[in-house]
Amino acid sequence: MTSEVRVPTLGESVTEATVATWFKKPGDAVAVDEMLCELETDKVTVEVPSPIAGTMGDIIAAEGETVGVDALIATISEGAGTGDAPAKAKEAAPQKAKTEATNVDVMVPTLGESVTEATVSTWFKKVGDTVVQDEMLCELETDKVSVEVPSPAAGTLTEIIAEEGSTVDAMAKLAIIASGDGAAAAVAPAQEQAPAAQSSGGKDVEDAPSAKKAMAEQGVSRDQVTGTGRDGRIMKEDVAKAITAGTSAASAPAPAATPRAPVTADDASREERVKMTRLRQTIARRLKDSQNTAAMLTTYNEVDMTEVMSLRNEYKDLFLKKHGVKLGFMSFFTKACVHALNEVPEVNSEIDGTDIVYKNFVHMGIAAGTPTGLVVPVIRDADAMSFAEIEKAIAEKGARARDGKLSMEDMQGGTFTISNGGVYGSLMSSPILNPPQSGILGMHKIQDRPMAIGGQVVIRPMMYLALSYDHRVVDGKGAVTFLVRVKEALEDPRRLLMDL
Repeated sequence: MTSEVRVPTLGESVTEATVATWFKKPGDAVAVDEMLCELETDKVTVEVPSPIAGTMGDIIAAEGETVGVDALIATISEGAGTGDAPAKAKEAAPQKAKTEATNVDVMVPTLGESVTEATVSTWFKKVGDTVVQDEMLCELETDKVSVEVPSPAAGTLTEIIAEEGSTVDAMAKLAIIASGDGAAAAVAPAQEQAPAAQSSGGKDVEDAPSAKKAMAEQGVSRDQVTGTGRDGRIMKEDVAKAITAGTSAASAPAPAATPRAPVTADDASREERVKMTRLRQTIARRLKDSQNTAAMLTTYNEVDMTEVMSLRNEYKDLFLKKHGVKLGFMSFFTKACVHALNEVPEVNSEIDGTDIVYKNFVHMGIAAGTPTGLVVPVIRDADAMSFAEIEKAIAEKGARARDGKLSMEDMQGGTFTISNGGVYGSLMSSPILNPPQSGILGMHKIQDRPMAIGGQVVIRPMMYLALSYDHRVVDGKGAVTFLVRVKEALEDPRRLLMDL
């Protein structure tokens, strides 16, 4: 019985594709869903799997040919082939035994709104390893969070498609797992193919035909383009990116780079150069964009923490016993900020074009330092929460931040941010706005200082407060009023109960 291999659906408005690469030749044994060839469209690269297990027959559409949707591109004979059938049958026999397992694709999980790609940072399993369902296989890094990829099934990891360091889109396949009775044997082809790939030595990778044509037309050499296809193959879109990057570099004025001081050979041998993670690159870009966009200004005040510390010490044990969470300072500051934002709503707003959008709710961002960089998980509707609910939310989000398990939703939609540099010993600093927000409060170290109170010098636990704000929407009066209200609420916490 012969089965036809046809061009699959290519996507909305896409009617044709170019046959980029055939991975099988006539007479080769193929398994169900094994990749036969790769098609290239104007937008994406499409893999064509085998519809049945059998022997590769005729290849109708050769590499470089343009084919339409549903066009016949090859045939497959079910079972052993003809001609050199005896040899192929012998080769196919173990292959058939190996393919008794069901192949399960490991896909990129949902990355979050507006996130279209990620970098494979770490594989925790290697080809041939046995995995159980939901066991973590690898970790992806996006511009904002790290995403763990669990195993969709129990079985054996037979192929890793996206290696560490590679960039994948939101719909990419990362790996293949063989699940079922033949799972252990299914890894053999991948293990056999690996040395073959390595033994190819200096053999050039065949680039996509459309990419070759584009490079020839544009006068771009191969070493000017970074390939993103399989094994580093250059695709048509790679050429377009290289041309765009070259045009931008030529037209844009060269940035005034800070000259690097002369480095001796001895010093160079002791240096370490590490590529910035995607998260660190995003942090750097967003902070610089914030400085370039907002009319940022910082105003300062100080608060006597005596009453808050006294109240906390008096009730912390009872609070822990009843609510199962420790009573910290962050819930007091969150409550105080909510109180102040109600009076100075422009600090809880953002600019959208020529409009000012006032938020009639408070989604409080709590900045947290992690081993990979600064993240700002958001406590939603903090204005409607009790002290205990705030402390529980902060503890839960903080733990997830440290473990790198925050989702995109956890860090979106904040309307105001609190940053506590005091936990690291900071006495005074000017926090940078978290765009598009218009305000951020910086907390600092509590330090005993002599204060003049009632005509006498007394020692009090003092903390400097810093409010950075967007002067385009927040006037100096509003900023000062906000800080004064926070100060009043913390120095006399009873005001929070009385809404004063």
